[in-house]
Amino acid sequence: MHRYRTHRCADLSKQNVGETVRLSGWAHRIRDHGGLLFIDLRDHYGLTQVVVDPDSPAFKTAETVRGEWVIRVDGEVKARSAETVNSKLPTGEIEIFAREIEVLSPAKELPLPVFGEPDYPEDIRLKYRFLDLRRETLHRNIMRRTQIIAKIRSLMQETGFTEFQTPILTASSPEGARDFLVPSRLHNGMFYALPQAPQQYKQLLMMSGFDRYFQIAPCFRDEDPRADRFYGEFYQLDVEMSFVEQEDIFQTMEPVIRDVFKTFADGKRVSETFRRIPYAESMKKYGSDKPDLRNPIEMQAVTEHFAGSGFKVFAGMIANDDKVEVWAIPAKTGGSRAFCDRMNSWAQGEGQPGLGYIFWREENGAVSGAGPLAKNIGEERTEAVRNQLGLEAGDACFFVAGRPEKFVQFAGAARTRVGEELNLLDRDAYELAWIIDFPFYEWDEDEKKIDFAHNPFSMPQGGIEALETQEPLSIKAFQYDIVCNGYEIASGGIRNQLPETMVKAFELAGYSRADVEERFGGLYRAFQYGAPPHGGMAAGIDRIVMLLCGAKNLREIALFPMNQQAFDLLMGAPAEASPAQLRELGLRVAPVEKKG
Repeated sequence: MHRYRTHRCADLSKQNVGETVRLSGWAHRIRDHGGLLFIDLRDHYGLTQVVVDPDSPAFKTAETVRGEWVIRVDGEVKARSAETVNSKLPTGEIEIFAREIEVLSPAKELPLPVFGEPDYPEDIRLKYRFLDLRRETLHRNIMRRTQIIAKIRSLMQETGFTEFQTPILTASSPEGARDFLVPSRLHNGMFYALPQAPQQYKQLLMMSGFDRYFQIAPCFRDEDPRADRFYGEFYQLDVEMSFVEQEDIFQTMEPVIRDVFKTFADGKRVSETFRRIPYAESMKKYGSDKPDLRNPIEMQAVTEHFAGSGFKVFAGMIANDDKVEVWAIPAKTGGSRAFCDRMNSWAQGEGQPGLGYIFWREENGAVSGAGPLAKNIGEERTEAVRNQLGLEAGDACFFVAGRPEKFVQFAGAARTRVGEELNLLDRDAYELAWIIDFPFYEWDEDEKKIDFAHNPFSMPQGGIEALETQEPLSIKAFQYDIVCNGYEIASGGIRNQLPETMVKAFELAGYSRADVEERFGGLYRAFQYGAPPHGGMAAGIDRIVMLLCGAKNLREIALFPMNQQAFDLLMGAPAEASPAQLRELGLRVAPVEKKG
């Protein structure tokens, strides 16, 4: 007999009744029923109930066993009586009558419970992550993560892609976040950077004649952590293809992403085809470039109904600035003063002066608008707003006004809030869409200059002619995102593989030809020697897993994450380097200046 087990804790069934077996695992739960001991024995695969009666040679040892002790159990498989069958367990029709128990490893009193799913302080959970990972939900999430990655690999290989590994120690690159720098011992005073993404390397692979690349790539960015973004490191499905246009990327990758979601959707509906939504349309309708399309609310401009109206606040703004717009956020079923007042209070909590509204009710067989705005703009304009938005009695509408670029983020948040408060979302769906036609450049208010809005290596729509003749902020890029349920889960673009077009694009952002040659020399040189048209994308593994696990925080789908302050409480990182380490690297830590 094997030293530790003949079976795993999920293996046994009625077919094994009468067999002598050996199991090993953790004492998940221990119950004393009037002298009869019940131990739920757990391993990675499942649970098996062990019964120890006072006449068993194992009883004396069993009495000492405590939660999370690791034990070996020898015993006979017996069928449970009909009234004690546990239909929720794969092993629920049997139990093991213990004849021998060996304690393989006792456990100290636990700093956090493993049984059940208690809400426990995060810092304790992260410090003792190895215990936290024993919990059923977290353990299941991690296993689902590995299954999702395996499915992605399988689909990519079936689609004709080859997996490559690109370097981790590399050069700094303008990917939009701070680099992690690694000091070089061999070259004092010089630094490597950890890759924010394998962007340049995957493009160089296309220059090298490889046609379809993918990688489950680790990426490193020194960005502040938040619920949907890890500090420091994350993983992405990185993809690049040669001789493709934007539509080829869509036709190739949409089935892969859809099939991954369908495989792990647990009965939820998955978009059969991904909508194509231009960036400008997404911002106007949803107030976001990563809209949650489970929310049916679509905003509309209603500026004309307020221009010259009796509502002087909006009318005056419109008269004084031809770029001012009024946007409406329709709220089906939200037509009560109590709800409208609640939304107004929420807006004030967001730093806004308030949130104007109209709600409609039926009186004497007719639908009429109510609220201060309805009184100010009058019955005819109120009815025009209702007709434009397709609203009825029992519905409401909220309004924001100003220059759209100033209020769009708040309008999007208000749309989200209304949808959540009124429970308008289809929570049994994964709504996926492409966001397309992103602006190539944006205005950097801090630096007072034009900068890249998205990926600097993308091809501008219209090529070098657009760069030479169009107003820079009007140029669109061959860039695209995939969004799902309010999250950006992938981003990509068709690449700018023409050297002169690349130089011109960077010059408009304030870089010289010398800057391009110095900072992106490898890529720039490669473009001189026959660069195929190419493009690709990167999908966030962590966010996809989070969505498919139904988790609200990335820390629920990662093995050993850091806390919100970017500390690894389990391993004690970051930590100070020893003087010897610093000397070897030629470094000295400068004291932090105290403010004030």
